Amino acid sequence: MDLFEYQARELFAKHQVPVLPAVVVTEPEQALEAAASLPQGLLVVKAQVKTGGRGKAGGVKLAHSPQEALEHTRAIHGMDIKGHKVHRVMIAAAADIAEEYYFSLLLDRSNRQYLAMCSREGGMEIETLAAQRPEALAKLGIDPLEGFTEQKAAELLAAAGFSGEEAEAIVPVLLRLGEVFEAEDATLVEVNPLVKTPSGEIIALDGKVTLDDNAAFRHPEHAELVVKEDADPLELRAKEAGLNYVRLEGEVGIIGNGAGLVMSTLDVVAYAGQEHGVRPANFLDIGGGASAEVMAAGLEIILGDPQVRSVFVNVFGGITACDAVAQGIVRALELLGEAATKPLVVRLDGNNVEAGRAILAQANHPLVSVVETMDGAAALAAAKAK
Repeated sequence: MDLFEYQARELFAKHQVPVLPAVVVTEPEQALEAAASLPQGLLVVKAQVKTGGRGKAGGVKLAHSPQEALEHTRAIHGMDIKGHKVHRVMIAAAADIAEEYYFSLLLDRSNRQYLAMCSREGGMEIETLAAQRPEALAKLGIDPLEGFTEQKAAELLAAAGFSGEEAEAIVPVLLRLGEVFEAEDATLVEVNPLVKTPSGEIIALDGKVTLDDNAAFRHPEHAELVVKEDADPLELRAKEAGLNYVRLEGEVGIIGNGAGLVMSTLDVVAYAGQEHGVRPANFLDIGGGASAEVMAAGLEIILGDPQVRSVFVNVFGGITACDAVAQGIVRALELLGEAATKPLVVRLDGNNVEAGRAILAQANHPLVSVVETMDGAAALAAAKAK
């Protein structure tokens, strides 16, 4: 789960990471009183959306008074930034900046470790820095069993070009950020910029945090961080139904049983779609033991996505027998009735495959095509999406 900036700052404050005072408003009319409650001086008005590029889009503005903060909030609230509508605006005290740095700690799955990164050149997009001047970005692998220790923090800072009293001042802040990462079960903690004031104080001026949903059972308080009105409605419905669903930007809806099979299906559809200019629209894994009801719920969610033009159901029957999957497809189409208008391409194989194909043949639904091979089904689904 990605957090909004204001939520990341709240987690930082919880773990004694230095942040500046801020207030979040959901309606522009709240901005005047909110701004007046902050230390008077220069203020920053920032759109709260889960995407980058806010400044370039006009979603970050400086205000010299509460009245100006109100005007900026009115302009920012309701903006569309890369497809994300602004429902919340944060008004924060501005920092007196002497220098800007970059720090992040993330889960490096490919190497089964944590990865810490740091640079003296904060404030810019880290992807740009890494591509244009990779030598300016220090990287250090962290053994999860050892954790992000004071020694590792000092080693990282040295590699980034910090030394002496400067490094000594930054180490405690990095350790607290490491505490956020481990204590909150995060997969990413990023601060850009981490700033030094003229007095030498180190402050996290911005924050990006991603929490591991698989650890949610250890953090019931994290449920309060879910902002339903800002969540993708289809992903929210899928989560409530217990489905493993991620919405993408293509036109071919995909349902499979097992994450590996679904990932393979995404690849096959992406390849087949090149000829027709279409792409996968989602990742949906109904699981190894999904029932007909789960199949119906998944199909209903995908058919409810306006960008989907066709659906590829790819199931290898194991625990989930093919006849149960076929029954789920038939049941979902019955429930949807006239709302179901998009073609379905179904590939079944494995446990009870003949019974499953027989169920679909007997139903003889005009939207359903059964194809025996994975490649053939992907090609037909892509063609129908075009």
